[in-house]
Amino acid sequence: MNISFCWLDYKEKNPDGYEKSQFYEYFNRFIAENYDGQKVSMAVNRIPGEKMYIDWVGDQPELLTDTETGEINKVHIFATTLGVSSLIYAEAFPNEKLPCFIEGCAHAVSFYGAVTKYFVPDNLRTAVTKHTKDELILQSIFADLEDFYETIVLPPPARKPKGKPTVENHVRYLEIYLVEKLKEKIYVSFEDLNADIKKIVAVLNKRSFQGKDFSRLDAFEKYDKPCMKPLPGGCYTACDYKAVLKVPNNYHIEYDGHYYSVLYSYCGKSAILKATASEIRICDQYNRLICTHKRSYREFPLYITVDEHMPPEHLYYKEVNSKDGNYYRRWASAIGPAMSELIDRLLKSSKHEEQSYNACAGILHKVKTIPKGAAEEVPVNV
Repeated sequence: MNISFCWLDYKEKNPDGYEKSQFYEYFNRFIAENYDGQKVSMAVNRIPGEKMYIDWVGDQPELLTDTETGEINKVHIFATTLGVSSLIYAEAFPNEKLPCFIEGCAHAVSFYGAVTKYFVPDNLRTAVTKHTKDELILQSIFADLEDFYETIVLPPPARKPKGKPTVENHVRYLEIYLVEKLKEKIYVSFEDLNADIKKIVAVLNKRSFQGKDFSRLDAFEKYDKPCMKPLPGGCYTACDYKAVLKVPNNYHIEYDGHYYSVLYSYCGKSAILKATASEIRICDQYNRLICTHKRSYREFPLYITVDEHMPPEHLYYKEVNSKDGNYYRRWASAIGPAMSELIDRLLKSSKHEEQSYNACAGILHKVKTIPKGAAEEVPVNV
């Protein structure tokens, strides 16, 4: 409830009572006499196109009806506004978790059609891991959003709720003029609900400010948008994130039934795995990229390994075990016919060809440093 609603309620009960301006005047006098006057506010010079303020509407109205049970569920309304024009963006989500928060930010940027220099979220756990007067640590997914839009995430000072009065005021504004309007209908899907939110917010954005002959949309086109950066090419792709406390000793990180390699020197260290529909990205604990893999959907192989990630002894073992008889025959043929005959006999001498691979590898490695002609002069029955 605010003073405007108090006056409306008062006029319904007292049709011949005070008009709005007189009601406000007496109300302010009452505050001054009984509560030591109104608080002093700081004047802030806002810079066009500089900041996009982000928050959730505090009121969580019950607007979505379950068609099967008839239960009415709460929805969470995400809201953003700009520093100078106060142009509003709003959208309903099922919860306030990180994926919804990021999706709301991406949709808001698309709505404005441009990017501000700063994103100013509340100190929400969805955006900020740690924020004190000495340290600011962002969630890695929000840091990725920051990189994609080439902006700066700048939460208000810790424990300073007045650090973003612009969005706080508009949150209260939406609680009154958006939420109350939405309560007049019954919704069974987020699509229908958000379609109405879009219409109502469009009306609010086109409504002239009190005592002014221009609207939020007019101010946005004139002041904010010309000072904002153009959208980057492509669309922001949200990832599925997995925090890894310690990289296992086998230097592979599991995701969706597959195991993706990192450089073996990262064993025992923390890492962050980011999965999209087509790619796996692995970063260190500071969100710096270590490596990328093409995401695998095949049942086998389970281990997706890059040779450069393996220690030397593992790489040698892999090379030895990946060879077959034809590989050793090709190697021998490059030396000469006598060596080809020797290797062929050796491969056929065992009950199973695989049992001769080590012997073939030993001979061929020994003659590596010998000239081909000299190697061919060695008797075949050696």
